[in-house]
Amino acid sequence: MSLIGKKIEEFNVPAYYDGDLITVTDKDLEGKWSVFFFYPGDFTFVCPTELEDLALSYDKFKAIGCEIYSVSTDSEFVHKAWWDASETIRKIQYPMISDRALALSEQFGVLIEGEGQALRGTFVINPQGEIVLYEVNANGIGRNAKELLRKVQAAQFVAKHGDKVCPARWEPGDDTLTPGLDLVGKI
Repeated sequence: MSLIGKKIEEFNVPAYYDGDLITVTDKDLEGKWSVFFFYPGDFTFVCPTELEDLALSYDKFKAIGCEIYSVSTDSEFVHKAWWDASETIRKIQYPMISDRALALSEQFGVLIEGEGQALRGTFVINPQGEIVLYEVNANGIGRNAKELLRKVQAAQFVAKHGDKVCPARWEPGDDTLTPGLDLVGKI
C-alpha cells in the first residue's frame, strides 16, 4: 500500500537538538517542508556516514525551507552520548528524534518487527503534512543527501506548478514537461 498522500498522524517525541533535549510534535511540521530520515541505530557503521552527508548539506535544505529530522529507536540520551563521542555526529545541526516507543517507525511502516529498529526510510512531507515522496532501503545501503535535496526541490516545484512535471535527473532551472497528448510518443 502506498504512503503517498498519507497525512501524518499526531505524534509527540523527544529529541536531541543543539545541545538540548526538546520535544518534536506533528505541529512542528505544519506549514513547511520536512524530511524524516529513519536509520537503524546510533554507534553503528553506515548510519554516521549518512547523517554526516545530511549535515554537510543541511544549509542547502534550510535554504529551500526544508527541515531535516533524523529518527532512530535510540533514546535522546544515546543521541547526546553519540554526539559527544563522535566528531562526525557533532556536525549535525538538525533534530535527532528518539522513537523509543516505536510509534513513528510503525506509522511510517519502517519498523523491523522483533528487532526494535527501523529500516533506512526517507520521507518527504509537504507543508500540509502529507507524504509526497518516500524511499526505503535495505539497511546495508546508504543514501545520498545530494539526491535527496534534488528530490525535495522537484517535489516543491511540482507543488508550486501543478501543470508541470520534472523529468529524470531534473535539476532546478532545467526544462520541465507539461503532460498532454502532444507529448505522447515524442519523448
